[in-house]
Amino acid sequence: MSLVLTTDSVPDGDKVAYWNNAVSRTLVPMTVAPRDAGPFDGRIASRRLGYLQVSTLQADAERVARTPALIAGSRSRQDLFAVGVQVSGTATVVQDGRRAEVGEGDLVVYDTTRPYTFDYPHRFTTHVFQLPRQVLGVAESNLRQVTGSAIGTDGGIGAMLLPFLDALASSGGDYQPDVADRLAGNVVDLFATLIAERAHPGDGGTDTARSHLLVRVREHINRNLGDPDLSPESIARAHRISVRYLHRLFQGEGTTVARLIQQRRLEECGRELARRGRTTPTVSAVAQRWGFVNPAHFSRVFRAAYGVSPREWRSLRTEEPRAAHAALQEAV
Repeated sequence: MSLVLTTDSVPDGDKVAYWNNAVSRTLVPMTVAPRDAGPFDGRIASRRLGYLQVSTLQADAERVARTPALIAGSRSRQDLFAVGVQVSGTATVVQDGRRAEVGEGDLVVYDTTRPYTFDYPHRFTTHVFQLPRQVLGVAESNLRQVTGSAIGTDGGIGAMLLPFLDALASSGGDYQPDVADRLAGNVVDLFATLIAERAHPGDGGTDTARSHLLVRVREHINRNLGDPDLSPESIARAHRISVRYLHRLFQGEGTTVARLIQQRRLEECGRELARRGRTTPTVSAVAQRWGFVNPAHFSRVFRAAYGVSPREWRSLRTEEPRAAHAALQEAV
């Protein structure tokens, strides 16, 4: 459910004070000063998607400042990373010694734990996305290279982010908690990729972030092969990304997520069936240990992959060494 605060019904003399309080309460404590004389008009709508807060501001020309004193006074609040989407109007942002001009359709990145200012010379609309800094999982040095920067959306990760963020902010529907968490996870992954791309523009930042996520997904699959509920849906949920984004990650990998799960399960089954010992588990026990619930299905996919049934595979792998040993003994 969205929280909407507006100056519409506030007496003219109280509008600025009301707006200062509304913005500081909804986002982080800051000072807001109108640029023009006369009654001030402002509206802010905000809602949460898991740990992500999405807000849309529409207001008359103003100057916004997050000062050291305000930061020190709000230490009990969570440290937040923020990305703004300039929907209409322009802005000038200053943070970490950088000054950026933000135009319509641009993104701007900033950190609420350090001072910043925004100057909006005319009436404007902006979307603001705030999330806890720690969930990004990026180095502080990389984050500081990006804050206070305007990011165009004509190419790179910015071009991917703009329509997604705009749709997310413009959607008025409420989401189920698990859906909201997945959407927030998508935003985290995209923001982390954006930071990697901007912090290391010549080092394949986007590819690096994608590779790291792929490694994490593959490790998750290997750790959970015995779980019969392991699926693209459960993997996406565990990594706080959408199933669509998960499938997109595997484009160019030569396989799909479901095929990789089946392939790894069959490999582990084949390895265990070929293992010799005084006691050997049944074929169905091996299949169940590695996530195959239906023995008949396991036999079909095993034969399709290896050309023999699981029992024939076991016989071939365990009898061949014995025959070789017997032949060696006869030769001696």
